[in-house]
Amino acid sequence: MSAGLLGIGVLHFLVPGPFDSIIPPMLPGRPRTYTYVSGVAEIAVAGTLAVPRTRRLGGRLAALLFVAVYPANVQYAVDSVREPKTPALIRWASILRLPLQLPMITQALRVSREAG
Repeated sequence: MSAGLLGIGVLHFLVPGPFDSIIPPMLPGRPRTYTYVSGVAEIAVAGTLAVPRTRRLGGRLAALLFVAVYPANVQYAVDSVREPKTPALIRWASILRLPLQLPMITQALRVSREAG
């Protein structure tokens, strides 16, 4: 989980465009700000998960992070379905990944509980 969050967090800075595009438009401010803030959050949470002493906190923070970014995943699915040029595979993947957020939250909470 730590490596995955670190990787995706770094991608927020290397290729921010795709992340900008899924920021819900009703949020105030610039999408890039949300992209960078969520990238920093993902990197920070990855760090807390990687260190045994902070892993319990890291699991809780990861669960909160997965909840916090869920609206962007919903926005991505909505945009994919509304855009007729979106390939069917991408459209279906964007929808089917939404329920996968729950097992990620559950696993983060399990990491927190099992941290010594």
